[in-house]
Amino acid sequence: MKKNTAIVWAILFILITIVNAAGIAAGSGNIHFVTKPLLIPALLLLLFFTHTTTGGKSIIMAGLFFSWLGDVLLLFENKHALFFIGGLASFLITHICYILYFLKIKSTQSSLLRKQPWIAALVAAYGVSLMMFLLPHLGDMKLPVALYAVVICNMVIFSLHVFTRLNKPANILFVAGALLFTASDSMLAINKFYMPFAGAGILIMLTYCAAQFLIVWGVINRKSLTVV
Repeated sequence: MKKNTAIVWAILFILITIVNAAGIAAGSGNIHFVTKPLLIPALLLLLFFTHTTTGGKSIIMAGLFFSWLGDVLLLFENKHALFFIGGLASFLITHICYILYFLKIKSTQSSLLRKQPWIAALVAAYGVSLMMFLLPHLGDMKLPVALYAVVICNMVIFSLHVFTRLNKPANILFVAGALLFTASDSMLAINKFYMPFAGAGILIMLTYCAAQFLIVWGVINRKSLTVV
């Protein structure tokens, strides 16, 4: 796909994100309900029709599919608790797909975490701290949320692991995407299990959309500097 066409898909995703955020800000559940399921398909089409010179694109596309499934299921979380659990499971699979993508990246370059192991410890400390904070409020969701926290923290760690093994800006995009995904899910958990806060809906969606876009854009901008 030509670069200009890729930009068109990217702009379409950004426009849908803006409309979705505007709908949340206006308190329009209908706008959110209609636009949320359109977000990930726009990214899927962007990635599907964009030629990449490195492997693993299908793994990211699988992750995006489960993200879309999670988005749809969470639209109905107020109907039954199983919709939230299904959405959580779908995003769990998404993060596993992203981890598998990072694991496939091979290079003679040393891992960032091997040089700076304290960074991994910092990510783990954040995950444990958030879980300890939420634990009294999780009820029967303790185990699923703990498992999810472990997986998403590992997704961040693996994005950092390959940071020095990738070209710029792909390495920066992957780490930024992983961090924003963690921020989005952290706010979602705090808003749902601890205490709802002003602007939560917009912040959660904007950080989530930015995270997914950055990861996809990282795949597109990754060069053949590594062996997959």
